[in-house]
Amino acid sequence: QVQLVESGGGLVQAGGSLRLSCAASGRTFGRSAIGWFRQAPGKERDFVVSISWGGGSTYYADSVKGRFTVSRDNAKNTVYLQMNSLKPEDTAVYYCAARSSSYGGTYIRANEYDYWGQGTQVTVSS
Repeated sequence: QVQLVESGGGLVQAGGSLRLSCAASGRTFGRSAIGWFRQAPGKERDFVVSISWGGGSTYYADSVKGRFTVSRDNAKNTVYLQMNSLKPEDTAVYYCAARSSSYGGTYIRANEYDYWGQGTQVTVSS
């Protein structure tokens, strides 16, 4: 079992930065792949980035590549999402998710994840 809590969202101007955190509890966090997804009003939940359990592999959506950076600190049971050069189209609720049986890989589909956080709102003004 893994419990996830996101934080760090807020309101920022276009071009600004935010760092989201995903704090986890549970014994299997260190062996879990973590994904970030986002959902804008009236739209489907979209994949943002995935990081493998050891942090050695990452996979980014094209829309955020070069602007967002994911990292994890397994000693702190936390995954971070550094978001730079934010755009109004990045506005969404951001969710982190954990896949407990990860085998060192990254995963891009929401249904591949077992546990979800409640989400944190990110709003980018133009």
